[in-house]
Amino acid sequence: MVVRHGKRNRKYFGTRRWGAGNIKNARGAGDRGGVGKAGARKHKFTHMTAKEPWLKKSKGFAPWRRKRQNSISLDGVNRLAMLKGEEKPTVELKGYKVLSNGTLEKPAVIKASAFSKGAAEKIKKLGGEAIVV
Repeated sequence: MVVRHGKRNRKYFGTRRWGAGNIKNARGAGDRGGVGKAGARKHKFTHMTAKEPWLKKSKGFAPWRRKRQNSISLDGVNRLAMLKGEEKPTVELKGYKVLSNGTLEKPAVIKASAFSKGAAEKIKKLGGEAIVV
Protein backbone atom coordinates (compact mmCIF):
# COMPACT_ATOMS: atom_id res chain seq x y z
CA MET A 1 0.00 0.00 0.00
CA VAL A 2 1.29 3.42 -0.91
CA VAL A 3 0.69 6.07 1.73
CA ARG A 4 0.53 9.65 0.55
CA HIS A 5 0.79 12.40 3.10
CA GLY A 6 -0.28 15.99 2.62
CA LYS A 7 2.22 18.82 2.85
CA ARG A 8 3.33 19.41 6.43
CA ASN A 9 2.43 22.74 7.90
CA ARG A 10 5.34 23.70 10.16
CA LYS A 11 3.91 27.10 11.04
CA TYR A 12 2.23 26.12 14.32
CA PHE A 13 4.45 23.28 15.58
CA GLY A 14 5.37 25.04 18.82
CA THR A 15 1.83 26.01 19.80
CA ARG A 16 -0.32 24.13 22.25
CA ARG A 17 -3.53 23.73 20.27
CA TRP A 18 -2.26 23.28 16.72
CA GLY A 19 -4.99 21.70 14.63
CA ALA A 20 -7.05 20.55 17.61
CA GLY A 21 -9.41 23.48 18.16
CA ASN A 22 -10.09 23.83 21.83
CA ILE A 23 -7.43 22.30 24.10
CA LYS A 24 -10.11 20.09 25.68
CA ASN A 25 -10.38 18.28 22.33
CA ALA A 26 -6.77 17.12 22.41
CA ARG A 27 -6.59 15.82 25.98
CA GLY A 28 -7.20 12.10 25.78
CA ALA A 29 -6.06 9.24 23.61
CA GLY A 30 -9.06 9.82 21.39
CA ASP A 31 -7.46 12.61 19.38
CA ARG A 32 -5.22 10.53 17.17
CA GLY A 33 -7.80 10.25 14.43
CA GLY A 34 -7.67 6.51 13.74
CA VAL A 35 -4.00 6.37 12.83
CA GLY A 36 -2.79 4.16 15.67
CA LYS A 37 -0.26 5.53 18.15
CA ALA A 38 0.98 8.22 15.79
CA GLY A 39 0.34 11.85 16.58
CA ALA A 40 -1.11 12.84 13.20
CA ARG A 41 -4.60 14.21 13.51
CA LYS A 42 -5.93 13.90 9.98
CA HIS A 43 -6.65 11.05 7.62
CA LYS A 44 -4.44 11.84 4.64
CA PHE A 45 -3.83 8.61 2.83
CA THR A 46 -4.99 6.82 -0.29
CA HIS A 47 -5.08 3.19 -1.27
CA MET A 48 -3.55 2.76 -4.71
CA THR A 49 -3.67 -0.50 -6.63
CA ALA A 50 -2.64 -1.53 -10.11
CA LYS A 51 -6.29 -1.81 -11.16
CA GLU A 52 -7.18 1.86 -10.69
CA PRO A 53 -8.72 3.13 -13.95
CA TRP A 54 -6.97 6.50 -13.74
CA LEU A 55 -3.54 4.97 -13.25
CA LYS A 56 -1.32 5.18 -16.30
CA LYS A 57 1.11 2.45 -17.30
CA SER A 58 4.11 4.68 -16.63
CA LYS A 59 3.48 4.72 -12.88
CA GLY A 60 5.53 1.62 -12.14
CA PHE A 61 3.06 -1.25 -12.18
CA ALA A 62 3.99 -4.11 -14.52
CA PRO A 63 1.29 -6.09 -16.34
CA TRP A 64 0.22 -9.16 -14.39
CA ARG A 65 1.27 -11.88 -16.77
CA ARG A 66 4.19 -10.35 -18.61
CA LYS A 67 6.21 -13.09 -20.26
CA ARG A 68 9.89 -12.53 -19.80
CA GLN A 69 12.13 -14.37 -22.17
CA ASN A 70 15.34 -15.80 -20.80
CA SER A 71 18.45 -14.76 -22.66
CA ILE A 72 21.95 -16.17 -23.00
CA SER A 73 25.02 -14.67 -24.63
CA LEU A 74 27.28 -16.36 -27.15
CA ASP A 75 29.89 -16.69 -24.37
CA GLY A 76 27.42 -18.78 -22.37
CA VAL A 77 26.63 -20.90 -25.42
CA ASN A 78 30.38 -21.32 -26.00
CA ARG A 79 30.82 -22.68 -22.44
CA LEU A 80 27.99 -25.15 -22.97
CA ALA A 81 29.47 -26.26 -26.30
CA MET A 82 32.91 -26.75 -24.71
CA LEU A 83 31.42 -28.97 -22.00
CA LYS A 84 30.09 -31.36 -24.64
CA GLY A 85 33.58 -31.88 -26.09
CA GLU A 86 32.34 -32.84 -29.57
CA GLU A 87 33.69 -31.51 -32.86
CA LYS A 88 30.34 -29.87 -33.84
CA PRO A 89 28.19 -30.00 -30.69
CA THR A 90 24.43 -29.50 -30.59
CA VAL A 91 23.19 -27.12 -27.90
CA GLU A 92 19.43 -27.02 -27.18
CA LEU A 93 18.13 -23.87 -25.48
CA LYS A 94 14.33 -24.02 -25.50
CA GLY A 95 12.84 -20.82 -24.06
CA TYR A 96 16.05 -18.81 -24.51
CA LYS A 97 17.04 -16.01 -26.84
CA VAL A 98 20.68 -16.08 -27.95
CA LEU A 99 22.34 -12.65 -27.86
CA SER A 100 25.48 -11.64 -29.71
CA ASN A 101 27.72 -10.78 -26.73
CA GLY A 102 30.98 -12.70 -26.98
CA THR A 103 32.23 -15.19 -29.54
CA LEU A 104 32.07 -18.87 -30.40
CA GLU A 105 35.35 -20.77 -30.59
CA LYS A 106 34.12 -23.60 -32.82
CA PRO A 107 31.09 -24.21 -35.04
CA ALA A 108 28.01 -25.54 -33.27
CA VAL A 109 24.38 -26.36 -33.98
CA ILE A 110 22.31 -24.16 -31.69
CA LYS A 111 18.57 -24.70 -31.25
CA ALA A 112 16.87 -21.83 -29.41
CA SER A 113 13.56 -19.96 -29.29
CA ALA A 114 15.04 -16.81 -30.82
CA PHE A 115 18.30 -15.29 -32.04
CA SER A 116 19.41 -11.69 -32.32
CA LYS A 117 20.61 -10.64 -35.78
CA GLY A 118 24.21 -10.31 -34.63
CA ALA A 119 24.21 -13.71 -32.93
CA ALA A 120 22.80 -15.47 -36.02
CA GLU A 121 25.42 -13.80 -38.23
CA LYS A 122 28.31 -14.79 -35.94
CA ILE A 123 27.12 -18.40 -35.74
CA LYS A 124 26.73 -18.74 -39.52
CA LYS A 125 30.04 -16.98 -40.22
CA LEU A 126 31.85 -19.58 -38.11
CA GLY A 127 30.13 -22.47 -39.93
CA GLY A 128 27.48 -23.34 -37.37
CA GLU A 129 23.69 -23.44 -37.58
CA ALA A 130 21.11 -21.26 -35.80
CA ILE A 131 17.82 -23.18 -35.67
CA VAL A 132 14.67 -21.55 -34.25
CA VAL A 133 12.67 -24.06 -32.21
